[in-house]
Amino acid sequence: MTELKIFIPEELKRKMEEYNVNWSNIIEEFIIKEIEELNKLKAIVSKSVLTERDALEFSKSVDESLSNKFKELASNK
Repeated sequence: MTELKIFIPEELKRKMEEYNVNWSNIIEEFIIKEIEELNKLKAIVSKSVLTERDALEFSKSVDESLSNKFKELASNK
């Protein structure tokens, strides 16, 4: 296994410390889901006649959806 270093605001760190949550697992799950979504997007775009702008807008909506799912997952832990 490899290590990934991220930087977060101090305030977020304090909030995270309030909970007994394995944040590494949550982040790993999020990254896996994000990669799966990006792979789906890549497959769609490779067969699509969408413009690059259309694809970026679609990607943004996917990102927002995943962000909402991550927030929901984090709040349920």
